[in-house]
Amino acid sequence: MAIDAMFKQMKADGIDVIGFGAGEPDFDTPDAIKEAGIAAIRNNVTRYTPAAGTVELRQAVCDRMRADFGLDYKPAQVVVSSGAKHLVYLALRALVNPGDEVILPAPYWVSYYELIKMVGGVPVVVTATEAEHFKLTAEKLEGAITPKTKAIMLNNPSNPTGMMYGREELEAIAAVCRKADLYVISDEIYACLTYDGLKFTSFASLSDDAKERTILINGVSKAYAMTGWRIGYACANEKVAKVMANYVSHSTGSPVAISQKASAAALSGPQDEVEVMRKAFEERRDFIVREMNAIPGVSCIKPEGAFYVMMNLEQLIGKTIHGVEITNDDVFADAFLKYGLVAVVPGSGFGAPNFVRWSYATSMDNIKEGLARLKKFLTE
Repeated sequence: MAIDAMFKQMKADGIDVIGFGAGEPDFDTPDAIKEAGIAAIRNNVTRYTPAAGTVELRQAVCDRMRADFGLDYKPAQVVVSSGAKHLVYLALRALVNPGDEVILPAPYWVSYYELIKMVGGVPVVVTATEAEHFKLTAEKLEGAITPKTKAIMLNNPSNPTGMMYGREELEAIAAVCRKADLYVISDEIYACLTYDGLKFTSFASLSDDAKERTILINGVSKAYAMTGWRIGYACANEKVAKVMANYVSHSTGSPVAISQKASAAALSGPQDEVEVMRKAFEERRDFIVREMNAIPGVSCIKPEGAFYVMMNLEQLIGKTIHGVEITNDDVFADAFLKYGLVAVVPGSGFGAPNFVRWSYATSMDNIKEGLARLKKFLTE
C-alpha cells in the first residue's frame, strides 16, 4: 500500500511512472454486457433483489458451472454477493469458530490472512517454495493439520504466483481433506485464464465428496473485465449456502440489481470475448517471462494462469543499487519506484519474501518499457 500511495503521488506530480500492481484486466467490459446493464436501468430494475441474488443470476451461475466444469448445482446452493472477496469472508464466517485453524498456503493473496483473523480464526501458513512451483503438496498439508484445523484455503490459479494445480495434485490434496474432514474454500476467480493448452480442474469436480466439502468462489470480475460491477458468487452444499445467505441478508443485503442483470448476461451470453482476453494475456505472459529471464540478476518461473509473475530477487539481496543496499523486497520495490520509475508489489505481503509481483494486465507497450527500465535500473 505504501508503494501504491507513492506511485499515485508521483503520477499526480506529473512524473512518468509505470505501474504493474493492477489486479484487474485492462480491457473494457464487453459491449453486450454493458448494454444489459443500461437496459436494466431503463427498465427500472433498480430495487432490492433476494439477499442471495436473483434467481435469474443464480440459475446462470448453475448453467455456467455445468458448461465449464461439469458441476451440477441448484440455485439454492448459490450465493451472490458484492465481489469474490466478500464471499471468501462469508465462507469463513459460516465455517470458522474462534480458535479454529485455517491452513493457508503461501504465497497467498494478501487479504486471505486478514479475513481468517477477522472471523476469529488462526491462519496456519504453509510455505510452498519456487522449486515447488509455489504449490502446496499433500504431504505438507497433512503435516500442518491439528485437531483444531477446520479448513484449507486454495486459490487456483493463484494470485500472486499465477501457478495452477493439476488434477492429480488436487486429488492428492482432496484425499488428505477427506481423511481429516476439512472444508475447502477454493477461490477459482482466475479459472478462465489458463495458458499453454492446460485444462483447469475445479476442486469441486473431483468427486462427490470433494463437492460436498468445497465452497467454490468465483465471479465476473476477471473473466469479463467487470471489476467495478462488484459481483461474485459462491457454490456450496445447501446447509453452508443457507448460512452464507443469512449473513448477506443481515449485513450488506442484496448486491446491486443492475450489476446482477449485467452479470447474468455475461454468464449466459457468448464467451468469445473471454477467449480474446485470454489470448492477449498469454502473449504478454510469454513476452514478460522471456525478457525478464534474459536480464542478469533477476529471474522468474513461467506462470500457468491469472496475469501475474513473481520476480525472484535472491541474487540482488545485499547488493547496492543507486546507493541503496537491497536488504529485502520492500527496499527493492521502494528503490525501483524512486529511481527506476516502475511500481511493482513487494512479495512480503503475500508471504513471499525476496520476490516482487508484476501484473501483466497492462499494455504490451507498458510491459516493454517497464522491462527496459528494469534493465537500466539494475545496470546503472
